[in-house]
Amino acid sequence: MSFERPFGPGAEPAPTPAPSGAEVVPEGGVTPALRLQIMSTKHWSLLASRSLAWNESFSRAGMFLSTLSGAIVALALVAQASEFGEGFRLFGLVILPVVFLIGVGTNLRMGMSNVHDAQCVIGMNRIRAGYLELAPDLDRFFVMGTTDDLRGVALTMVQRDTPMLVQILASTPLLVSIVNSILFGAIVSLLAMQLGLDAPPAVALGAAGFLGSLLAFS
Repeated sequence: MSFERPFGPGAEPAPTPAPSGAEVVPEGGVTPALRLQIMSTKHWSLLASRSLAWNESFSRAGMFLSTLSGAIVALALVAQASEFGEGFRLFGLVILPVVFLIGVGTNLRMGMSNVHDAQCVIGMNRIRAGYLELAPDLDRFFVMGTTDDLRGVALTMVQRDTPMLVQILASTPLLVSIVNSILFGAIVSLLAMQLGLDAPPAVALGAAGFLGSLLAFS
């Protein structure tokens, strides 16, 4: 959907001529200056909302990775004390699911933030289109999108010239999904070994769990 629509109300009627030096007030009593003020206020509120969503996403990802780092250090200490015995497996089955739960919550929240970010971009593109309605001659100064279709959103998010595979590999949600899948595979392997399976089949089950989890997150 773009800003230009095939249906809808027609063009606004021409304003009534006003005396020289007086501001032209169109029908409805909303002056161009008031329209600009309203759109500018909305534009800045969308910018602030988008910034808060990005900051929260990065904070959640940082918290998850910090928790994971602490869990790995704790596992290493327990492994040295128990020589990777039953105590290590039980400790891993206690702490790794907690970290995995934090990772799942982080992944879900980042997905919600991405949706919120896309909505903000669509709104700002529509506002830029409103700016161009008030001042069409400023079109050459706009470097972001002015339509709310896929092309306009990609232009605003600087994604037009970047291959889709590169965007996916560089995304933070993919990194969190891979780490979560590794955690899930490790939990499956430890649980299988605790139930009496040997290391090779337990590792195979862990690899299957990793692939299944990665598919579920994608």
